[in-house]
Amino acid sequence: MLEKIKNLKDLKEREFLDLKEKSQHEAYVYFDENIRSLPKDEQGNFLITKEKFYDNDVDAFRHAYVSGMFTIEHNSLVADLAGWYNEYKGENSIQQQNMDFWNNSVGRKYGRASSGKLDLAQNIQNALKNGELIIDLDDTRVYDGLRPIDYDPDKPLMVIQESNTGENEYFLDQSNGDLLSKESLVALIRQGIYPGYTILESQGKEFPMSKADKSISNNLG
Repeated sequence: MLEKIKNLKDLKEREFLDLKEKSQHEAYVYFDENIRSLPKDEQGNFLITKEKFYDNDVDAFRHAYVSGMFTIEHNSLVADLAGWYNEYKGENSIQQQNMDFWNNSVGRKYGRASSGKLDLAQNIQNALKNGELIIDLDDTRVYDGLRPIDYDPDKPLMVIQESNTGENEYFLDQSNGDLLSKESLVALIRQGIYPGYTILESQGKEFPMSKADKSISNNLG
């Protein structure tokens, strides 16, 4: 799947919104029918407001279910990137980002373990009941995975996938959402697009590397 996605903007343009909106609606329907009633108008359409649908259990269930569906339809890495891109384009606070990323990760977990939509929804309902999801912004648990904050603008790349032998294969440009293969990144470094990086040649292979500085957090090696 990764080979077919040039960057996260392509994913959004081709299928991100459709799958996201469909899955969100499915999440609301299941929540309304199986957990507690949600506000609706006379025609039965959900009355989505910030007070009733965000920063609460509905929000948590929705994020987990949508991320789980991306995992089922694609894979957990694509689901992670889709969630990252959604937060990258949004204006959520750090606390809201933390809550969303945490619940997305729970959704990916159950997306990998579920046989389909209903199984996923039931698993996430159980996760909600058992306190596995974050349902308010005062929760002190901290998500420590991929997050679009606090990156070095001179070295915005993050390794998101390694080969079976430990070689870095795919990189995420946190400044714009581009998803790059090792070969693409090497070519761009040679063109001067990423001046904070250089190329290491070893045993006939080329490896993108961060130029030396005092930080270890931005090192690709």
